[in-house]
Amino acid sequence: MKEKVEAALNKIRPQLQADGGGVELVDVADDGVVRLKLTGACHGCPMSQMTLKMGIEKVLKQEVPEVERVESVN
Repeated sequence: MKEKVEAALNKIRPQLQADGGGVELVDVADDGVVRLKLTGACHGCPMSQMTLKMGIEKVLKQEVPEVERVESVN
């Protein structure tokens, strides 16, 4: 599943990079929890949680149905 998540993140990264941000895959747990680290301008941005839930999590769930939720780590 980790490879599928990474492939889906590669589709999202150009949009984040266009705004000076980025995302790193930290872990994919067996229970479908994906842990990500937001980097660049995304780290500490007031909109980062909305980006994480409404953007990244939505795409990951569409691309990889096994994903249950996405969490941000520091």
